[in-house]
Amino acid sequence: MASLRRSTPYPVWTALLWRLGLAAGLVAIAVSVHWFDRGGLKDNTDGVVSFPDVVYFTMVTITTVGYGDIVPVTARARLFDAFGLTPIRLFVWLIFVGTAYDLFLRGLWERWRMSLIQRNLQGHVVVAGYGTSGAEAVNELIRLGTKRECIVVIDQDVTAVKAAESCGLTHLEGDATRNATLEAVHIARARTVIVSAGRDDTSILIVLTARRLAPTTPISVVIRSEDNEPLARQAGANTVINPASFAGLLLAGSTHGAHIADYMIDLAATNGAVVLRERPVTDAEVGKALKDIGTGAGLRIHRDGQAYEFWQSQVGRLERDDLIVEVVPATRTP
Repeated sequence: MASLRRSTPYPVWTALLWRLGLAAGLVAIAVSVHWFDRGGLKDNTDGVVSFPDVVYFTMVTITTVGYGDIVPVTARARLFDAFGLTPIRLFVWLIFVGTAYDLFLRGLWERWRMSLIQRNLQGHVVVAGYGTSGAEAVNELIRLGTKRECIVVIDQDVTAVKAAESCGLTHLEGDATRNATLEAVHIARARTVIVSAGRDDTSILIVLTARRLAPTTPISVVIRSEDNEPLARQAGANTVINPASFAGLLLAGSTHGAHIADYMIDLAATNGAVVLRERPVTDAEVGKALKDIGTGAGLRIHRDGQAYEFWQSQVGRLERDDLIVEVVPATRTP
């Protein structure tokens, strides 16, 4: 059963004081037991077990194995040292080791792990904004076969970053409009960039920053206002998606046939019978017509920055470096 979690409102030093108090309480229990049973201890130096001797014996026994100058001589004292003081020693050491890890070692470990991840980032997908659209895009990427460790999420919202972390994604809490943030995820080495910041002005600024740092990396952006679509393209976005416009296309299509909208949704998703795929022309296909490809139904080719539809004469002979947009069965997608 999942448990509710909430970040603590208390500063770090309160946890440190609580741990120190717990360690002090355990030591105080051990000192008290030894003091009341001091008759079971023997001081090999002067034969008298004073209160300072009890404190000394307790501390050196908890922190080390003792020096032998004061030793338990009765069965009761030895049993307490074996079954009482040994667990206290372990708890105290765990408290101090855990505190050292939380305050110092964990930060070093995380910085080393992040630097290792950053060095190995290559051909990854950067998702700037992990809201509804960004999260759905990530889910679709995973269904398409992209590995989770190859997806890097950037968001300023702590809740969104934790959601990305729970999905096993590489994540960075930061402002994607800043150069340092995008450089930290090696955007120039990314396979593609998806921008879904929630606000058009923020998304366009992210596109501008990303395009300056990664001149050739494909960038897709979600824009909610039709007036801002030209601005997003001028900023450097290769693909501009307007959810409202797409919804309008589906609604309008549904008025011309009961199954048109269903088929359009099927094409856009990966969990249907057919999907859209873009791929380069193979060597075996060079010289053939688009209609003769055997992998699917060819709809369009892209050649030298121009798009040609399946009914145009340019698709009668495929050339090297052409890109084909085709409809294929979902089972044929990688």
